[in-house]
Amino acid sequence: QFQVAESGGGLVQPGGSLRLSCSPSGFDLDYYAFGWFRQAPGKEREGVACIQGTDGSAYYLDSVRGRFTISRDDDKNTVYLQMTSLKPEDTAVYYCAADMLGPLECAGYEGRDFSTWGRGTQVTVSS
Repeated sequence: QFQVAESGGGLVQPGGSLRLSCSPSGFDLDYYAFGWFRQAPGKEREGVACIQGTDGSAYYLDSVRGRFTISRDDDKNTVYLQMTSLKPEDTAVYYCAADMLGPLECAGYEGRDFSTWGRGTQVTVSS
């Protein structure tokens, strides 16, 4: 059974940092595209970042570009989302997803229905 699991969420003050981890089970990172998505209360889910397995290219939501960094460690079979300069508006449940059935590239990832989703991890930015 193919699954992904997120970890690393929590409560942080504005301006602080957190690193989220995404660990697949039942499969390796290989060349799949991995994305991070988030959903705040009362809002639609939005794509935050995506990383391609083919060349490691990364795509970002405009509001997080320069503050968030998505990366992958094939040796540890883990995808990360390093978040810095966090703002209250970053508060949301963050989901990791792998696209095992779709394109290997991230173009258009925001609107794609990735095949494999985690249960999410809560990130709260508050003083």
